Amino acid sequence: MLGGQLFESLENFKHLPGVRSLGSIPEDFGKVLWMQVVLDVALPVCAIILAGFAAGKAGLLGEAASQAINQYVYWFALPAVLFIGLARTPLTEVLNLSFLGVFVGSTVLVYAIAFMIGRAGDKAGSGHYAQQALTASFPNTGYMGIPIFTATWGASKALPAIIGTVVVSAVMIAVAITAQEVIGSNGNFRTTVKDVARALSRNPLIASAVAGLAWTWLGLPLPTALGNFFTILGGSAGPCALFAIGLFLAGRPLECEWREVGWIIAMKLVVQPALAWLLITLWFPLDRFWMGAALLLAALPTGSLTFVVAQTYTVYVERTSQVILASTVLSIPLLAAILAAYG
Repeated sequence: MLGGQLFESLENFKHLPGVRSLGSIPEDFGKVLWMQVVLDVALPVCAIILAGFAAGKAGLLGEAASQAINQYVYWFALPAVLFIGLARTPLTEVLNLSFLGVFVGSTVLVYAIAFMIGRAGDKAGSGHYAQQALTASFPNTGYMGIPIFTATWGASKALPAIIGTVVVSAVMIAVAITAQEVIGSNGNFRTTVKDVARALSRNPLIASAVAGLAWTWLGLPLPTALGNFFTILGGSAGPCALFAIGLFLAGRPLECEWREVGWIIAMKLVVQPALAWLLITLWFPLDRFWMGAALLLAALPTGSLTFVVAQTYTVYVERTSQVILASTVLSIPLLAAILAAYG
């Protein structure tokens, strides 16, 4: 990963003339290192969005390219990430109840609070509040969380980010789909239940998560060829989703409606990690590593999967892309502080 390359560079650096060992580097350098790790992940995320933006402005791809790439991510790449992540993880490791209580609890609480705030302000009845709630609560665990964990603690300690990616995708996507289906229903309860059940059963993200859980529960071996297929396919999810955001932004003015999205960014970067800390303090005690992991995941910016959902349902698309980009940039100081404290 990018952060891992930084550590390899430091290993090479210590062999240069005049440098005896990494141990001779001042302690303060550690804080610079954590900031560098975050920058090595956050800046490429923004750069991929910028690359998509440049491609859109140059007219290299058609107008429908953003939606086409999102459909690929939604139906192929992200399901591969969820399946392989669960199929290779024992259930005993997935079911860390205290960690799940903090992570899922803070995420669902922020979703509920943002949903109520958005609904109260939705005077025009546009139904944007369901997407606002998802955007305010969905952390970028896959495309920033996993690289940061790998760089900071090593690949063997990336499990919290993997669990977070699987759980938040399965749980929050199910919640988002249910909310969108209910909002778009005709008011008939029986019809609404059928529509929601049909949408969930056909959703590739939920289906892949269930398949992955079933695979690991049955203890089935994963053939090398099959594992490599899902790993390679899933590796394209992050870059493609971020590139599609840039393509979408290319056709719109580069303005951020802070009055409309500012509170959503505050919910994501301030309220969610604060709630995670509160849950740890009051109900779900964790050791130092898992506490730092929970706080770091809660403080991550909005994940690009929210844009895929927004474009799938053609709701709150432009504002969602603005929140993803702005929250990614604004999250850097907070992530650096958590890494300095727990890394």
